[in-house]
Amino acid sequence: MAPVKASSASDDFHEFSSLFERVVQDLTAEECGNPEIGVAMSRLREVLEYNVRGGKYNRGTTVVASVRELLPLTLQDVETIERALVVGWCIELEGIGLDAINDSFLLESCTYRLLRKHCSGQSYYLNLLELFLETSYQVELGQALDLIGAQPGKMDLDQYTETRYKAIAKYKAGVFCFYLPIAAAMLMAGIDQEEDHKNAKTILLQMGELYQVQNDYLDCYGDPSIIGKIGTDIQDKKCTWLVVEALKRVTPEQRRILEENYGYGDVDKVQKVKQLYNDLGLSAVYRQYEEESYQRLQTLISQHANGLPKEIFLGLAHKIWRF
Repeated sequence: MAPVKASSASDDFHEFSSLFERVVQDLTAEECGNPEIGVAMSRLREVLEYNVRGGKYNRGTTVVASVRELLPLTLQDVETIERALVVGWCIELEGIGLDAINDSFLLESCTYRLLRKHCSGQSYYLNLLELFLETSYQVELGQALDLIGAQPGKMDLDQYTETRYKAIAKYKAGVFCFYLPIAAAMLMAGIDQEEDHKNAKTILLQMGELYQVQNDYLDCYGDPSIIGKIGTDIQDKKCTWLVVEALKRVTPEQRRILEENYGYGDVDKVQKVKQLYNDLGLSAVYRQYEEESYQRLQTLISQHANGLPKEIFLGLAHKIWRF
C-alpha cells in the first residue's frame, strides 16, 4: 500500500484538476476506435472538455479533503485518494446544467461509468450509487420548483413563499453542494450509519440555505467583476430570498410595483425592483440573517457533529462566511 503525503487545499485543487484528462480517457478512450460509436465518443470528449473543465471545483475537492479528514493516515494510500478524486469528478459532472438534453444524459451516464470503473470493488459501492441516485432525484425536484415560478405568464406573487424558497434552497444547494460531497466521503471512509448521515445532513442543509441566500443577495448587489457574472434573477422571475423577504414587508402600493416590474428584462423595470429592495432595507435584513444563520450553524455543529471531525463542518462554514 503506497502512502500519500500530507496535502493542502491548493495541492488538492491541483491534484483534482490534473486528473481531468484521466477521467476523459476513462470515459472515451476504450470506444473511440469503435467504428459504430467512435463519432459519438468524439462528441462526448468535446462535451466534457467544453462543459466540465474550469471553475473552482469546490464540490469535487470537498470529497478529497473530507476523505483525508475522515480516514486514518494509515488507510490513506494512493489508490484510496485517487478513488476520492474520481468520486469528486462524478459530483462535478452531476452539476453541469446543459440546455442540450442529450448532452446532459451523456454526462449523467458518465457519472455511473466512472463509479463502476473505480469503485465497484469497494464495500461502499452500492451505498455510493444509491446516494448519487437519490441526490439526482432531489436536485431535479429543487430545479422543478425553481422553474415553476419562472414560467411565462401572469405574475403570481403568491408563489413566492418562504416554504417554497426553503425547499429550493434545500434541494438545489443543501443536498447537492454540501451534503453529497461530505456524504460520499463518509461512505468512502466506512461511515455508513444512518444516524451519522442524519446528523451531517442537519448541519449541511443549513449551510446550503445560507449559501443560497448569499447567492441571491449577490445576484442583486454583488460586483460582477468579483462574482464573475451579471445577476439576472429579477429578469428571470426567480423565487429568491430577496423577493420573499420583500413580500413580507411591502405595502399594497409596493406590492403593485413588484407585480408590474418583476420578471421583465427592461432595465427601468429591474431598477424599480432594486429600488424597492433598497427602500425596504433588505441589505440590513440580509446582514442580520447572515450573522444569525452563521451562529445557528455553530450551534448545529456542536450538537450534531457527534463522532465526526468538526473541522470539516467548521471549514465549510468559514468558507461560506468569508464568501
